[in-house]
Amino acid sequence: MPLWKVYHPVGAYTREDKQAFSAQVSDLYGRIMPRFYVGVVFQEVDEDSFFIGGEARSNFVRIWIDHIARAFPSPEAAISFVDRANEVIAPWVKDRGWDWEFHIDETPFEAWSIQGHFPPRQGTEDERRWMEENRASPRTHA
Repeated sequence: MPLWKVYHPVGAYTREDKQAFSAQVSDLYGRIMPRFYVGVVFQEVDEDSFFIGGEARSNFVRIWIDHIARAFPSPEAAISFVDRANEVIAPWVKDRGWDWEFHIDETPFEAWSIQGHFPPRQGTEDERRWMEENRASPRTHA
């Protein structure tokens, strides 16, 4: 269950930009997990409320990514994902001339639920069904 929190300057993104950016983030994960797992939150930050090194910044985007449904199996997998994430981010940040950074936190799989249900484990028949249906249901871990 990835959740991307995008902290950005006021007015940086239109409604259409947010829709397109979040669709690309969902595409990044959609082949390995149900798309309904993917959340993106856009949080505007006033120019006088974002400081780096004690200096106000109006051209900076900070992204905090929480991973819950999956953990990287190796350092190489993490590096590969970071490269792909930077490709997704580029049109919305780098190509607009802004600076950015992101980090990823990984939460233990057992410490989450969706609408009161424990999600199925990776690679199980229940997870494949969730991916096809693109919604949670009462069945739980195998």
